[in-house]
Amino acid sequence: MDVSFILGTLKDMFPDAHCELNYHSDYELLIAIILSAQTTDKSVNKVTPALFYHFPTPRALADGDIKRIEKDISKLGLYHAKAKNIKACAKVLADVYDSKVPSSFKKLTELPGVGRKTASVMQTEYFDIPAMPVDTHVERISKRLGFAKFADSVEVVERKLKRKIPRDEWNMAHQLFIFFGRYFCMARNPKCEQCPFLSICKNEKFEAYKRKEKAKQ
Repeated sequence: MDVSFILGTLKDMFPDAHCELNYHSDYELLIAIILSAQTTDKSVNKVTPALFYHFPTPRALADGDIKRIEKDISKLGLYHAKAKNIKACAKVLADVYDSKVPSSFKKLTELPGVGRKTASVMQTEYFDIPAMPVDTHVERISKRLGFAKFADSVEVVERKLKRKIPRDEWNMAHQLFIFFGRYFCMARNPKCEQCPFLSICKNEKFEAYKRKEKAKQ
């Protein structure tokens, strides 16, 4: 596997790959990441302006009315559970961390509603700490490009990516994989005809496509 070729090609394709969640502080980013579970960044960006207008600080959210919180994020899936999680998370931030988001992975994952992926995204995006968050896009691209096997769990995918990609490129690679998965190598209807990695794609659907193209030659 030529990791430098893959990353270099992705850099050329997406020179401005970045986190697409809108935020103005560590608090806003953490809450946005929690809300982004099983939904899109665009959907989160539609609800956070009202949420942060009503609850501009961790203390405000911690003391906020749960019905008001639910109303602000009601367009998101699982909004009842998410409202409880962000309220509980904000309370810990306000009571324990002086309304600041901790940077350590251990402390992040101890916060209500914060799992491994959320903590890793917070580290890469806000604190610039090398990490490798594996969301649905990163998982799909990792398996299609051969970084991991299709049967691998998210945790195994993360370990393999960290082993195969230089540590100082983890954060960049994470964003590049997301952009490639979000805008080019989608779960459905990926742009195979234009893909620079078609020759190494491991997905059976695309193996069939490659055989079809080869038969035309």
